Amino acid sequence: MDRIVSLIVILLTPFLALAQPRKGEFKTELTFRAGAAVSNVTPFLGNEIVGNFNTPPAIHIHDDLFVRCLVLDDGSVRLAFGVIDNVFVREEVLDAAKELVYEKTGIPTDNVMLSSTHTHSATSAGGKGAKRVAWDMGEQFDEYQVYLIRRIADGMVCAVNNLAPAQIAWGSVDIPEHVFNRRWKMKNLMTNPFGGRDQVLMNPGRSNPNLVEPAGPVDPELSFLAVQSLEGCPIALLANYSLHYVGGVPSGQVSADYFGVFAKKIEGLLNRAAGDLPFVGMMTNGTSGDINNVDVQSEAVRYEPYEKMSLVATDIAAKVFSVYQKLKFQDRVSLDSKSAMLTLGVRKPTQQMLDRARKFPELTKGDRYHRNEHIYVERIIDMQENWPDSLTIDLQVFRIGGVAIGAIPFEVFAETGLELKEKSPFDATFIVGLANGGFGYLPTPKQHELGGYETWLGTNRVEIHASEKIVKTIVDMFGSLRD
Repeated sequence: MDRIVSLIVILLTPFLALAQPRKGEFKTELTFRAGAAVSNVTPFLGNEIVGNFNTPPAIHIHDDLFVRCLVLDDGSVRLAFGVIDNVFVREEVLDAAKELVYEKTGIPTDNVMLSSTHTHSATSAGGKGAKRVAWDMGEQFDEYQVYLIRRIADGMVCAVNNLAPAQIAWGSVDIPEHVFNRRWKMKNLMTNPFGGRDQVLMNPGRSNPNLVEPAGPVDPELSFLAVQSLEGCPIALLANYSLHYVGGVPSGQVSADYFGVFAKKIEGLLNRAAGDLPFVGMMTNGTSGDINNVDVQSEAVRYEPYEKMSLVATDIAAKVFSVYQKLKFQDRVSLDSKSAMLTLGVRKPTQQMLDRARKFPELTKGDRYHRNEHIYVERIIDMQENWPDSLTIDLQVFRIGGVAIGAIPFEVFAETGLELKEKSPFDATFIVGLANGGFGYLPTPKQHELGGYETWLGTNRVEIHASEKIVKTIVDMFGSLRD
């Protein structure tokens, strides 16, 4: 008898193995599930706070930084979002985090979307000093990068642990009063760090008599996904708004900016009931490369530190909540994802730029073009000597029921986001910027012609037609998910 049982087991073993879900695949269930968690990624004091041309050391933590995680599971496909409170995180750091997430949870790396909020009051996750904007692919991770990788994975593990039967809904609301195009066409041409002339100036100041008109549009739409338990208890809300950041943070202080305030405000409005599962509010950065919160045509108002970001976050949370109350949740949606690797040319300095850069230390103050020329001298020499002739970026698209979410590893201009929404075959679409890496600004070819900070070599690093290639690739991926 024992020999017969052993023979049956031997014969069935190959078929039993085929029946087991492989790593990255999940046994089909009828129930849609969601799980959320936060993982603290507050940096060590003393590290450089980045986001501006000056980089003061962190001397105080005003509010903790987090990676906010959401995992969705339709029974056969599992998708994961991680929204990190940082100005940007290098692609290789995020790749390492995705590999660790896969190792610990089985979620395929292509199904993990990691993005930065772009707070300007966090310390660097891209290396220290000039290394932050230099090409250093393949170099050893520093202490904070290693810490960040582990904490991203920890957050994802906890989100998976919290998976529970859920319902999902989505919505949007236009909130134009907080978004302004910061690039302005000027009556008089403006000098750039390379001795050229620009038609556009970023952040031209209030009531500047040289103003003509904004150089591009804004995207006022705030889109969001919401998940709740079958009993109606909120689990998570993932929002997307094309607003750069708000600021108002004293020098040397660490803060998640309005992204973090929004997460707290929406939690308070939803009045999360006490229970075992946490609620996680999260705000992703949209296509805000040319958008800020400063209306240069209005009178200046003096705000106390942190006051304005709280006002903005409170207002948009209230407007989201007003839509949330009318949502109709679904018990089940299907999930899918696509990714594509796109190779882009890297811009290089002209010989004239290089010649001037190399003799820059000898120039007197009166011979210099621009107050930030010394910064761009370093950057263009690095672009020439260290950057490759091309680089390959990771583009990613998620489908969640009738929603399409695209991910781009740049600071994307609002007009590109609007174009993608217009060309998307989905009823609801939003684009997450600084996702799966951060390669600088992504102006359109038209904006390159106008010049301005976001188009300068060293701030923008890829070919002039990169935005067009990215739009085409993502639209094609949208179409394949729709079929």
